Amino acid sequence: MSGGADDIDFMIHGLFSYQLFGHTVWITTSHVCILIVMLVILIFAVIANRKIKHATEVPDGFQNVIELIVEKLDGVVMGTMGKVAGPKFVNYISTIFIFIFMSNISGLFGLRPPTADYGTTLALGLITFFLIHITQFKNLPLKQIWVDMCSPLPPWLPIWFPINVISEIAVPISLSLRLFANVLSGTVMMALVYGLLSKIAIIWPAALHVYFDLFSGAIQTYVFCMLTMTYISQNYEQE
Repeated sequence: MSGGADDIDFMIHGLFSYQLFGHTVWITTSHVCILIVMLVILIFAVIANRKIKHATEVPDGFQNVIELIVEKLDGVVMGTMGKVAGPKFVNYISTIFIFIFMSNISGLFGLRPPTADYGTTLALGLITFFLIHITQFKNLPLKQIWVDMCSPLPPWLPIWFPINVISEIAVPISLSLRLFANVLSGTVMMALVYGLLSKIAIIWPAALHVYFDLFSGAIQTYVFCMLTMTYISQNYEQE
């Protein structure tokens, strides 16, 4: 067991570094895995775009897959965000859904999931955070924002204002930590299986990959996107 423990590796490694404005910048395994995931998505998008441009009246297998993905994502976004906010954010939600899902299941193909790096999930959480407040200031009057931040007490008694500010700041942290922790836990578990049970880790770890990478990855993707849509759509209630 001690010999197998030496082979356990679920850490992020620096591949090479370069100097930028006097600082050392590292290109890590997370950067490479993100690039691979993005290239896969880009290639799929280019092929899908060409296929749709030459779509047939009776769709074939690949065209059916493309139409199914678009219809399902549109249905989820429209059903959650409504007819007002849905069309404005369907492209963004669909993009992060595909990116997070592909990142989560990349462990099936021997990559270290980019979402097992907190730098990746925090960036996604911050994008959602800024979108929430951009739509808030764009669609709600300042008076309504102040009333909501002072809730449940009257606006002239802003005792709850600091607490509500903290709760707003906690949104990107909770979103990013939830996704990061769940994906990382699966990565650690699979590393332990292959490191400690390498001699008997044949075929049967595939079942664990199905759970940790595919099933759990899909659930965490859905949760992240659903919470993002819920937070953003709250700012369109008065329209």
